Amino acid sequence: MTLLSPMWLLLLVPVALLAAGYVVAQRRRTEYAVRFTNLDLLDKVAPRGPGWRKHVPAALSLAMFVLLVAGFARPTAEVTVPRERATIMVAFDVSASMAATDVSPDRFSAARQAATQFVEHLPPRFNLGLVAFSENASVVVPPTTDRPAVLGALDRLTTTAGTAIGEAVYSSLDAIEALDTEEQAPPAHIVLLSDGENTTGRTVEESAREAAARGVPVTTIAYGTQEGVIELQGRQLPVPVDGPALQRLAETAGGGFYEAASGDELQAVYEDIGTSVGYRTERQEIWQWFVAAGLIAALLAAATSMLWFARLP
Repeated sequence: MTLLSPMWLLLLVPVALLAAGYVVAQRRRTEYAVRFTNLDLLDKVAPRGPGWRKHVPAALSLAMFVLLVAGFARPTAEVTVPRERATIMVAFDVSASMAATDVSPDRFSAARQAATQFVEHLPPRFNLGLVAFSENASVVVPPTTDRPAVLGALDRLTTTAGTAIGEAVYSSLDAIEALDTEEQAPPAHIVLLSDGENTTGRTVEESAREAAARGVPVTTIAYGTQEGVIELQGRQLPVPVDGPALQRLAETAGGGFYEAASGDELQAVYEDIGTSVGYRTERQEIWQWFVAAGLIAALLAAATSMLWFARLP
């Protein structure tokens, strides 16, 4: 938290003096009572004091002054607020290795289910597009607010051979650029899920540099385990997940990198990504909260004073 007008804090000096004066006054009252030597008679003629309750209104009043002064100092804090607009491209790996069953029921089915939930929970005002990639990459659904179109496309995806990660990034960038032709385009983000290394097309490094140059972060998800295998022409072919290349892509393009080894982990990753792309952090003034708390403290001070110490005529 930072203060835009910290000079107002000088008003805390008289508040501190007021608190010190209250403490001194209470000590003097105690010393005066001790001077009365006949304690038995004092106990009979003087009613029992209110104890700790007598300090509550004073403490609340001091709290009110402190809170109001803090409000005058115009405190600010970082607040998470939803984005009004954004363009999200989901790049989905449909290579043959996604048929591996190291993730139940298989990588492809679990990933598609998690992606479906991600799509359903994005703010409806966001433009959302879908790119599928294997030996090449294609824009299945251009950025749109039509969620059923994206969900239907996800259901129709099938696996084929090859993994063109670099081409997937380029296709996503081109789709974003085709939509955001206005001078102040909304922020864009690419979410790319893959389980293998780039085997065809432009390199991951080249696509990462291009994404960085266009100012579009790429968040990558390495999905699967090192024990993944697929059956190809009667043979068991190992398809371990390749995370380092995806991590370099994310780091170069200014996005995040995640690893998921199960459907539940992938769903948690998508939820985290949805929060990061759907909201932004900005600094806002929060003085009104301090003023409101100060007024509540003032009301409580008045209420406790009237309740405990008011005398009927």
